[in-house]
Amino acid sequence: MDRLYAPWRSEYLTSTHEKAQGCVFCSIDEAGDDRVRLLLHRGARAMVVMNRYPYNAGHLLVMPRAHLGRLDQLDAASFGELHALLVRAIQAVEQALEPHGINVGMNLGHAAGAGIPDHLHYHVVPRWTGDTNFMPVTGETKVISQDLLATYDLLKAQFV
Repeated sequence: MDRLYAPWRSEYLTSTHEKAQGCVFCSIDEAGDDRVRLLLHRGARAMVVMNRYPYNAGHLLVMPRAHLGRLDQLDAASFGELHALLVRAIQAVEQALEPHGINVGMNLGHAAGAGIPDHLHYHVVPRWTGDTNFMPVTGETKVISQDLLATYDLLKAQFV
């Protein structure tokens, strides 16, 4: 059996049971410093944030502002804005980071792998030839490292 190794995710893995009550995504949408919260864009119904525990540099999360866990709970306007913002996030990653490819996906429900199953969110994961497969970074794989806030600054410019 191969072992998965992504050391920067250890804080996330060890703190998941210690989190305060409430939704971490909903708390990002509250007032405060967008850069500290890694909030790149807030629309009327959807927002884009950087994943604090990324699989690759520039890993974004695109989500509705409403606390909903299923696609069929979105009204038409929210569905439209969410998907328009998903396209914009992909374009921002392409412009700012010039990846060789991008994985886009969503885990619906805990059994499907959703770490936060009650707040719908898409993952936008930039990929470079030879980085990894879509699974978390594995042993014997070169990691593309980039400072989280430096990446934030590159991506934020795409949402201005």
